[in-house]
Amino acid sequence: MESRLKSTLIIGISIIITAFILGSAFKNRNENLDTISVIGLGTKDFVSDEILWSGSFTTKSFDIKEAYNKMISDQKIVSDFFLNKGFKKEEFTFGAVQFNKRFREVRTENSEVAYQTKYEQVFDGYEATQTITFSAKKNPELMKRIEEVSSKTSELINSGIELSSNSIQYTYSDLPSLKHSLIQNASKDASERAQKIVKTADGSLGKLKSASMGVFQITGQGSTEEDSYGGNNDTYSKNKTARITVRLEYELE
Repeated sequence: MESRLKSTLIIGISIIITAFILGSAFKNRNENLDTISVIGLGTKDFVSDEILWSGSFTTKSFDIKEAYNKMISDQKIVSDFFLNKGFKKEEFTFGAVQFNKRFREVRTENSEVAYQTKYEQVFDGYEATQTITFSAKKNPELMKRIEEVSSKTSELINSGIELSSNSIQYTYSDLPSLKHSLIQNASKDASERAQKIVKTADGSLGKLKSASMGVFQITGQGSTEEDSYGGNNDTYSKNKTARITVRLEYELE
């Protein structure tokens, strides 16, 4: 008798738990059916207002002092070159001189023992390297001069200096404001999409349940580059396009 009572209680409790689980699942399913999720896009074309360009030149000597003195001499030639191109001294900067020991590999074969070759690293002098950097922010005239001179550095070869030029980098000074405006535009776009969809189905939007933002993307204008999971940040194009997505989820009434 006691055993039968226990079995009955267990069955009863199981039925209650099962009913609760099924009821919750049904409620959640209906809640999901009574919502709409839309994605809005905010995009804007803009022109970079910051520029960074740099180059480097080297000298070599077996004597470190001689390498340094040669670098100082070359630095003056490089400086005069850009001054003659219309730049002011405060519009470019030289980095610290970096020294590296150079080695070359010497191969020695043993004529008496076949396939026995010796390799040795032999000191080949000091290499001194220095960089020169140009930058401008919200200064279109200076940006233009930097762009123009970056393609003329080969003229230094006539002075015995080979300037290795890096790619120009373009950035934008007011990204926070740009992001803010894109989020607003993307949110408005998502809201309008949701309203159009619901209106077409003779329904009406309820309260906003959730909102999430996608990754901020900056690419060159006209680029076919796909969005990156971690976000794109193109620094090689002067004319850029910024975009962001916003996902909104609304209740339906």
